[in-house]
This record gives sequence, structure tokens and C-alpha cells, in this order.
Amino acid sequence: MHKTASEAAAFVRRLSELAPPTAGIEVVLAPPFTSLQAAAQAAAPSFPFTLAAQNLYWEDRGAFTGEVSAPMLADLGCRYVILGHSERRQLFGEQDEGIHKKVRAALRHGMRPMLCLGESLAERDAGQTESIVTGQLARCLEGVSKDDALLVTIAYEPVWAIGTGRAATPAQAAAVHETLRRTLASGWGSEAGQQVRILYGGSVTPENTAAFLASPQIDGALVGGACLDPQSFATICSLAQKLADSRER
Repeated sequence: MHKTASEAAAFVRRLSELAPPTAGIEVVLAPPFTSLQAAAQAAAPSFPFTLAAQNLYWEDRGAFTGEVSAPMLADLGCRYVILGHSERRQLFGEQDEGIHKKVRAALRHGMRPMLCLGESLAERDAGQTESIVTGQLARCLEGVSKDDALLVTIAYEPVWAIGTGRAATPAQAAAVHETLRRTLASGWGSEAGQQVRILYGGSVTPENTAAFLASPQIDGALVGGACLDPQSFATICSLAQKLADSRER
């Protein structure tokens, strides 16, 4: 819950000035609902970011005061939607059953879910990380077809690393990503295991971005506090771009 419409527009204009060309990477911005249109309108042609929403409700319309539907977001140009974020789970009581409905609603209206998964510190210390994240994945994607599974992006965000300044190590993140790929391959086919993008999220900063993205298991980053400053986020984009360029060569 950061940035009014005017603040989001100013942020996007500044980011457009600072960010490098993005031929080899995809930059997705997820402003609050009230700032989506302003952010889209402020983007310069030289900075073609993709728009995402931070959440949605699973019904298309109706007497659900305060909620926002997939058709509303798609009409604003949102291609992605973040679902199951740890803050939604912790602060607002969201459960896998409801997140599953949201995933299906997003796919039904041509939006690509960014499904967040992660364990608490107590669960990690108890050796439950694998069972927690694979269980969340299975419940949230239950009944999703193999073709639709390819449209989903997974974001592994250990709850103990969200906003704490305590990031997982690249090796810890990569191990969980490998587990998630095996689960995807088992449930939705080898193509899903290989092609579904899995991001790491949790205290990502300009200082640790390169180490995470250097891992072949980590396809990108879900950036929180470090993206609120345009210079900080532009630095992260630049690091991702350089890594993409080096791999192409």
C-alpha cells in the first residue's frame, strides 16, 4: 500500500529515465488498484513495462463491496496478478482454497497469475519447507490444465524473509525452486517443470540481486521494499539486463 496515483505516475516517469532497455528481461510493475491507470499512462515508449495487479476477487461481478474483479483489471491492461502473497495470507486470512479460486478467475480472463508460496520460520526450522510449499502449490493449482499451468508464474517468498532484511541464501532458494519444479513436472508435465518461471521474493536488494539471478534455478525476483525508490529498482533492472545479455552471448 504505497504510492498515490500522482506518486505512481512520477515514479514511472523517473524509472523510465533511469532503467535500461529491457529487450532480454520483463519488468512487471504492480501498483495499488487506485494507481494502475496512472502508472500505465505515465510510461514512456522507451520503457515498456508490463502491468500487474496486487490481488483480485474470484467473482466477475456482483454485490461484493470493496472487491476488484479480473474483468475490471484486464480492462485496465493488467496482464499479471499477484495472488496468495504472504501479507494477504497473514494479515487477511487468505487460504489456499480461496487463492485457488482466484487463480482460476485470472486464467479465465486471460490474466497470468503470479502465485506466491512460502513457509514460516517455525516451519523451516521444523524441516517442513518442502511439504509446505508443495502442498500450497498442489492446492492452489488443483484442476488447472497443463496448458494453463504454463501461464502461471510461481514466486517463492519465505515468510521469514519478507520485509525482515533477512533474505534466504541463493542456495536455499534454489533448493526450494528445484523442489517446486519436480512438483510441477509430476503434476502438470515435464514442460511445466522446465518452462514455468519461478521467482524469488524476500528482502531482495540491489546488493543481493545478482547472486540470486545467477542461479539457473531462479528466473527472476519479486521485489518489495527495494522497488519503492526508482533508482534502487532501476539498479535491479540493470543487473537483470546485464545477466540476460551475458547469457545471450
